[in-house]
Amino acid sequence: HLEESGGGLVQPGGSLTLACRNGLFTLDDFAVGWFRQAPGKEREGVACIDRTGTMIYYSDSVKGRFTISRDDAERQVYLHMNNLKPEDTAVYMCAADSLSGSYYFCDTTDFGSWGQGTQVTVST
Repeated sequence: HLEESGGGLVQPGGSLTLACRNGLFTLDDFAVGWFRQAPGKEREGVACIDRTGTMIYYSDSVKGRFTISRDDAERQVYLHMNNLKPEDTAVYMCAADSLSGSYYFCDTTDFGSWGQGTQVTVST
């Protein structure tokens, strides 16, 4: 029941903010991660956050450009993406897991609930 929003087409150097929400219950008891999958490539962890919001993982490819944050009052987790590059083009999915420590490796195998994804295309 995870739902992503905010994807779209953006020029290189531009910004987008993705949002992940769960329509049935709050996400504040879950670690949440953002993952992406480009055509012909494996799904990879981009950014993950523990349930307190204090422990965060970023992949090297997005460190310094992307920021993950959570707003438990709004039941949403965000991925703020700046200085986007063509290689960031992918379907972005959010995932949640009841183990707060699942953020640590930000690995697909550690997350049990997934959204359908939202397309992000970075192109001129």
